[in-house]
Amino acid sequence: MTEDEFAAWVSEEVRAEWVDGRVTIMPPDSDEHSQLGLWLGTLLHLFVERHDLGVVRGPQLTVRLGRPRQRRLPDLLFVARARSHVVHPNHVEGSPDLIMEIVSSESAARDWREKYLAYEAAGVREYWVIDPLSRRIEAYRLGSTRRYQTISERDGRIESHVLPGFALRAQWLFGPSRAKVMTALKELGVVG
Repeated sequence: MTEDEFAAWVSEEVRAEWVDGRVTIMPPDSDEHSQLGLWLGTLLHLFVERHDLGVVRGPQLTVRLGRPRQRRLPDLLFVARARSHVVHPNHVEGSPDLIMEIVSSESAARDWREKYLAYEAAGVREYWVIDPLSRRIEAYRLGSTRRYQTISERDGRIESHVLPGFALRAQWLFGPSRAKVMTALKELGVVG
């Protein structure tokens, strides 16, 4: 299928990705994936909104990348305010500043390998992988060599370089019970 055929065919009812002529239909999210996506999206959105940093979108907005041509469907993405012109009504044209993917059993290889390489090559400044299966978070930032470098955990937190002050703790997501979004927002200084 060509990219134009894919763009004409895909709809809000069909979650699919297109990579150099190959279409991958995305299965429905599990309850865990859906809850985690909502939690992360709420936290990220409120942090970005509070500091007027840009826009947060996902999981239905396609990202259009080049070489090979791709239309990816990340779980969450952030585009800085200065680059908001890349956000179009039905897709993001080029690399977002940050992408988060939530791993599910059927997406492990795609999220950990394929998308890692695709986002790195496309120049996505940060890529975060949230894996409820292994109960871990890994984040990468684009280094001066245009290769991803791991963002190290410090004091139980992984801190963003793209969004100064934004951080995640694995215990918020994977502890005995998921932390309240308000608890995380308080620690991040978004609410008092």
